[in-house]
Amino acid sequence: MSIDYKSAGVDIDAGNRAVELMKDAVKRTYTPQVLAGVGSFGGLFSALNFKDMEEPVLVASTDGVGTKTKVAVAAQKFDTLGMDIVNHCVNDILVQGARPLFFLDYVATGKLVPETVATVVKGAAQACERVGAALLGGETAEMPGVYLEGELDLVGTIVGVLDRKDLVDGSTLAEGDVLIGLPSTGLHTNGFSLARKVLENEDLFVPRDFLNGETYAEALLKPHREYVLAYRALKEGGINIKGMAHITGGGLIENPPRVFPEGLGARVYEGSWDVPPLFQKIVEQGQIETIEAHRALNMGVGYVFMVSISEFDLAMQILREAGETPYRIGEMVQGEGIELVTR
Repeated sequence: MSIDYKSAGVDIDAGNRAVELMKDAVKRTYTPQVLAGVGSFGGLFSALNFKDMEEPVLVASTDGVGTKTKVAVAAQKFDTLGMDIVNHCVNDILVQGARPLFFLDYVATGKLVPETVATVVKGAAQACERVGAALLGGETAEMPGVYLEGELDLVGTIVGVLDRKDLVDGSTLAEGDVLIGLPSTGLHTNGFSLARKVLENEDLFVPRDFLNGETYAEALLKPHREYVLAYRALKEGGINIKGMAHITGGGLIENPPRVFPEGLGARVYEGSWDVPPLFQKIVEQGQIETIEAHRALNMGVGYVFMVSISEFDLAMQILREAGETPYRIGEMVQGEGIELVTR
């Protein structure tokens, strides 16, 4: 009996259909620098127009959505996953002050469903458009036996650019500088293994009063937001941003210290920001210790700006005018790491 690729579990035609379904959304992200995209073996991006920079530096990052995909599969809702991975990667390079240039995605499944893959990529394209990045290319892999049928994995890589003189690395941070936290929209793309463990016996699709009528699934699948527009508002307002931190895996305990100079730490005050009900429920129901909660989850703070106390009031005003809800969550102190203080 003759065996073909489809009978072995890989449908080439389905892959081609997925590309057709996503092609228009991807092309809408193209900037004038894109020379070749969908259909090419490699995406081409012109790097000749950084003449406004003295010393252009490329900044790159790669990451995955993780087990948030398990919730998406259970809910059969895939439109926010692409936003998740783009915004996660965008925020990672924003920490150093880079603006995004282009993004590459990788979607892997056990059995390829063109409509599902296209929905994921269209979400990625939408997020790319918002921040001015090109969705330059990607890969869709169908791997029966590696992934269970119905499951998927999502990974992304971003490349951005900055002028070396504008690099934000935390080196000028000093005692007394202020930490400003901006809210997350939820768990973003971290802590889902813990959240799923805590909620494993809960019905994800029943509206909850404490979530203002949303279901757990709806609350968990809120997309990871970006902070590029907030950053641009501060820069345009003349604020000297001395350091930044994207609050991902490791939470508020482990992420900010990655940019602290030697000999400096920070004091962060519990209660200085509003912890969303979803986090409160996970912590309470899982009986999670305070430090563990702030390591595994973002606890409602998705990004941190570090500025001089002399510019704090203006920075808060600029952020509010940009539609943000900023919180003063702490300050730099002598020492190391994060000291979590209960007010």
